[in-house]
Amino acid sequence: MRLTEIDFGGALPVDGYGPGFFRIGGQVHEGALALDPGGLRAWAGWDDRAFRDIDVLLVGTGAEISYPPRAFREALEGLGIGVEFMASPAACRSYNMLLAEGRRVGLAVLPV
Repeated sequence: MRLTEIDFGGALPVDGYGPGFFRIGGQVHEGALALDPGGLRAWAGWDDRAFRDIDVLLVGTGAEISYPPRAFREALEGLGIGVEFMASPAACRSYNMLLAEGRRVGLAVLPV
């Protein structure tokens, strides 16, 4: 066994990112994305709150951290989902780490 082996339990990790794209599960996807136990989909932005079966949502706001409309955070917290905002690179790294720990985590991410 290699020390760098990580088991994501069948979930899709973020393999990489660049200007305008993310590589998820070995495939390149352009634009904003959402990941949760239901799979991968395009993320429609602050009005898209269709996250289920997670305890925390990590929101990547692009190259720099910014704070979204209060209604977005409050709507998710009303469903019992914690929300954390950070730059997209940090959100991707944090998502992979929590996913590897077996946590119920989701990711909504804007490209850098």
